[in-house]
Amino acid sequence: MFGMVRPCSHRLGERFRTEWMAHLCGLCLALRRDHGQLARVVTNYDGLLISVLTEAQLGRGEGGRRTAGPCALRGMRTASVAQGEGARLAAAVSLVLAAAKVRDHVADRDGLLARRPVAAAARKVAASWGRAGEAGGAAVGFDMGVLVEAVDRQLGIETLAGPGTPIRTVTEPTETATAAAFAHTARLAGRPGNVVPLAEAGRLFGRLAHLLDAVEDQAADAACGAWNPLTATGTSRTEARRIADDAVHGIRLALKDAEFSDGALVHLLLVHELRRSVDRAFGTTGCAHTGTDAEGARGAFGPPTGPYVPGSPGPQGPYAPGGPYGSPYGNPYGGPPQGPDKQGPDKRGFWAGCAAALAVCCTCKVCCEFEGPWSRKKREGCCTSCDCGDTSCSDCGDACECCGSCCNCCSDCDCDCGCDC
Repeated sequence: MFGMVRPCSHRLGERFRTEWMAHLCGLCLALRRDHGQLARVVTNYDGLLISVLTEAQLGRGEGGRRTAGPCALRGMRTASVAQGEGARLAAAVSLVLAAAKVRDHVADRDGLLARRPVAAAARKVAASWGRAGEAGGAAVGFDMGVLVEAVDRQLGIETLAGPGTPIRTVTEPTETATAAAFAHTARLAGRPGNVVPLAEAGRLFGRLAHLLDAVEDQAADAACGAWNPLTATGTSRTEARRIADDAVHGIRLALKDAEFSDGALVHLLLVHELRRSVDRAFGTTGCAHTGTDAEGARGAFGPPTGPYVPGSPGPQGPYAPGGPYGSPYGNPYGGPPQGPDKQGPDKRGFWAGCAAALAVCCTCKVCCEFEGPWSRKKREGCCTSCDCGDTSCSDCGDACECCGSCCNCCSDCDCDCGCDC
């Protein structure tokens, strides 16, 4: 899973965690339904924002939900998932951008793609995804040629870029592509008045996505000699941070000019979580639940790693390896050391336990409270000591009632929800 907006499931709270997963699963299932099983690998956090924007403008009743069958990634549970044109547009855009990314990696001869047979296979997959994305876009009235043309221009711009080239020149194709995708959600929802503000929000989001990707990859690109926008143009990290902060502020203002039936999730993701994404990329803050270090190297739902530091509320928690309850004997599922309990009727057998353990790991339940795969006893997860909380606010000790997240209540909250910020 990849993407810039990676909210912590603890911080989302029950309502928004459920809605977030509905859009994530909806995107994944739309990819499978319209483009086959392999296409599901391009499911990403940023692509589902298109589905979120569409439903926020339509309203949940009109946007449409359906009950999806059991899935291993949900612990073999059913779930209400987003469907409709928003999810289909998100799937089509994700495919086209993923195809472009694969072609870019092939051109850079990254890793295994330096080998000709692998590169040839990757090019075929990218071409297939590109065609499928264009067909999917056409099905919902979106001209995918805008994205394709922007992607094609990117390589030429990067080739000509050098010291002194404005970084916004390099990010312009990404800005154009995301602006078109965001604006089309307004057309799908029948809200023509939202086209301009959402296009502006999309343009700034594209700038931010390109910029943060460059910031996070700069050290690695320097080590392997790969091209990086910041290094190539001579843009300092201080200047990059200024541009990123301006983009976040601009997105917040653009969203205030748009009309939503229910914009709470949009506000949480594109105002609060986007600010945290910037902080994470520049190493200024990090959510304990994500298992990130100062560089934000891990994803939002990945299990925490690293040694346990007694007394610290860090991401590892007391059940991580090396903690007071972490098993030195290879028990990766947490919980205090278990004695030789008698085999009870409720315990799972070996193979059933292995299947349950796989489900626990795949759904990242190991991070939170879960049922022991073999013993079936309740276990506290690695992130029991997560310091992000559901509604905690480090700025003023209060949280926004509309989204359950900290709004920087003491200074710049822009919620139009009637809360006390």
